[in-house]
Amino acid sequence: MSPISAQQQNIFVAVVGVGLVGSEFIDQLLSIPSQVSPFKLISLTSSSRTLFVGKESPIAPDAPWKSLLAASSAPPDLKELTARLTQLVAEKERVALIDNTSSEAVAALYPTWLKEGVNVITPNKKAFSGDVELYSEILKASRESGAKFLNEATVGAGLPVIAPLKELVATGDKIKKIEGVFSGTMSYIFNEFSTGKPDGPAFSSVVAIAKDKGYTEPHPADDLNGFDVARKLTILSRTISSAPTSTPSTLPSLQSFASVKIESLIPAPLEGIPTGEEFLKRLPEFDEEFAKLRTEASKENKVLRFVGVVDVAGGQVKAGLEKYPVDHPFATSLGGSDNIVMFHTERYSPRPLIIQGAGAGAAVTAMGVLGDLLKLT
Repeated sequence: MSPISAQQQNIFVAVVGVGLVGSEFIDQLLSIPSQVSPFKLISLTSSSRTLFVGKESPIAPDAPWKSLLAASSAPPDLKELTARLTQLVAEKERVALIDNTSSEAVAALYPTWLKEGVNVITPNKKAFSGDVELYSEILKASRESGAKFLNEATVGAGLPVIAPLKELVATGDKIKKIEGVFSGTMSYIFNEFSTGKPDGPAFSSVVAIAKDKGYTEPHPADDLNGFDVARKLTILSRTISSAPTSTPSTLPSLQSFASVKIESLIPAPLEGIPTGEEFLKRLPEFDEEFAKLRTEASKENKVLRFVGVVDVAGGQVKAGLEKYPVDHPFATSLGGSDNIVMFHTERYSPRPLIIQGAGAGAAVTAMGVLGDLLKLT
């Protein structure tokens, strides 16, 4: 990444998704001093409307962008947006599409945009952890057009995880294993529930508090099923396997995140409960089972953590509840909803490379997205 300068060619930016992360991203983007920023914000698309101002009159840093978007009568039209961005590329302009949604429909358009020369930057995990055919199309379109796809914020929010992994592999290091606490929700729950002591708060009460704090999805089962961690592990696995200099590994071919071996923490009788309220009402029925796991871990002087593992040497990708010694970094270094990732490699051995910090939140996620955009300069 080169320093920003006023002499650089403009990069015209279109943003799809203006929710929590999207709004924070726009505010961070517009906070870059205009005299040194090469970025020109030309389009905003929400779930109900769109605003396209064109390259001659980009949205100014001090403009009330929310009011401008709200005043637009144009409905969202990604086909029309694609045509306009493609025209800009045809005019030899540099263009970046920022997808701040979690939409599969938007993710499905990445190959189209990349093929047309539009760079794609996103925290949306769907394209990189879903159907392997879509992922293959993304790689192919990027290679053929030269347009980049950057997805640092898909794992660890604003934490640098994807970029260091790519650099490790590109420089010839051999990844042996990646393990970490990848879910901010699961991190909070088990930091509170399991501290090394034989007793503590009830599992159901910790989950309920996590929901009240906004750490969980509206339906906590959507966190406890481990799917979010499985998606992140799929992204890491594919990043290793698709690297040009990557040596063949024994990693399984992940057709989607559903191929990951996941240990769900949803008690079997609670599977399929339709609402989060009913789920939380029933969860105390299983507090004794979780307390028993905590007690057993304490007897071994260990804590419980929900961990994701990409075991390249062992050919396994899995997510589940594990026990770690009370002096292990997973026990001592985490607070709140922090993430922590360990890279065990040929070079980083026997001491792994450790990355840790806030792994959730709009501000740090938006920072990760903006950091990717800066890589285009």
